[in-house]
Amino acid sequence: MSAMEKAKAKAEQMIGKAVQKTAHVCGKKSTEAKGAALGLRGKARARKEKVKDAFEH
Repeated sequence: MSAMEKAKAKAEQMIGKAVQKTAHVCGKKSTEAKGAALGLRGKARARKEKVKDAFEH
């Protein structure tokens, strides 16, 4: 996994979790869902890179 892609994936996960928790506290359901989606996108990006690395070796 390239360092840049790994950093992007981790950043998306962290930002998504922060948005989700902040929106939950404020009672904003739609924004909470967007934060959850961003976190899941980060997880998917990380999994994609791991699979890509497995096939490169």
